[in-house]
Amino acid sequence: MKIKSVEAFQLALGTGDDWTARSAFVRIETEDGQFGLGEASPMQGGVASLVIIAKDMAPYLVGKDVLDHAILLDTLFHRCIKLGPEGATTAALAALDIALWDLKGKLLGQPVYKLLGGAWRTSLTCYSSVGGNAARTVDEVLRVVERRVEKEKPAAVKIRWDGDRTKQDVDIPGDIAKAKAVRKLLGDDFVLGFDANNGYSVGGAMRVGRVLEDLGYTWFEEPVQHYNVRAMGEVAQRLDITVSAGEQTYTLQGLKDLIDAGVRMVQPDIVKMGGITGMMKCAAIAHAHGVELVPHQTQPTVAHLANIHVLGTIMHLAKPVELADNWERGASVFVNPSEPHNGLFELPTAPGLGVQFDEKEMERRKIAIKF
Repeated sequence: MKIKSVEAFQLALGTGDDWTARSAFVRIETEDGQFGLGEASPMQGGVASLVIIAKDMAPYLVGKDVLDHAILLDTLFHRCIKLGPEGATTAALAALDIALWDLKGKLLGQPVYKLLGGAWRTSLTCYSSVGGNAARTVDEVLRVVERRVEKEKPAAVKIRWDGDRTKQDVDIPGDIAKAKAVRKLLGDDFVLGFDANNGYSVGGAMRVGRVLEDLGYTWFEEPVQHYNVRAMGEVAQRLDITVSAGEQTYTLQGLKDLIDAGVRMVQPDIVKMGGITGMMKCAAIAHAHGVELVPHQTQPTVAHLANIHVLGTIMHLAKPVELADNWERGASVFVNPSEPHNGLFELPTAPGLGVQFDEKEMERRKIAIKF
């Protein structure tokens, strides 16, 4: 089955007036009209990855056999290796990989999770990932958390800071006050995570981490800058709370470096780390090293479905699935996935990823990539 075309485009989702306004997609179509959809990291609208796909990858893929999937993407990785190989290049490859899996499932008449070996579970609990708390007061944080819990019925809550990464240790007493208030609001037994978004020095992370331990938080995410792997490992080894990292890790070698440094919960993102193929490799590495795999994932449509197809196949799934802010924006184009029902996401059983969307609305909101 030969590839006829590869289209890279943005979609204006939701109201189109915030940081989530544009997401990056790819459509791979075969000569008989079958197609697969993929998604890239949306950072800066995903434009860099989409240009790489359109200019450097699509011409190579046209005319190739869709079932030569692994060879095609490994070839593209090494053809484009001078562009990184991390970041925009691996996000481009992730989008292509997801689209090829979607297409392969359709060609073979099976949902992706069946092609990956079957699902241990077809219902997956979610956790509410509540961002933007650096700029909020304590009362504002509590109002947002309470609203999300009431609406989504999650198995856990993660409070994220999303602060200025050019500054460290900006308001440690205020951060601690917010962490204490959320614990009091939700009770002693509620599972909580704290995402610093790289906001602390090693000393600041130790101070906050000790308080989180006393408060019974379950994990402490990216306490220091992601690129300072040695410091991340130092914090992980000195604290009892589980320290997690990896959402800004783009290669298997980078993931191994985090684990070797001492991180015991890794969080690669399917739209940055090689798509479905890359995430399955991450799962194998995590399993071999005895660490938890809890993917970072903030996209409500194609990437979400790809993510849960993978997570359904993991035997020892340690944490719920991330449910980020403004999830409802996907409903402007996509029929599914919907928001979770009673805190659960259900795996689609249709061939491929099981994506459903309004084709006319997609065309109306589509923004072609020019270079």
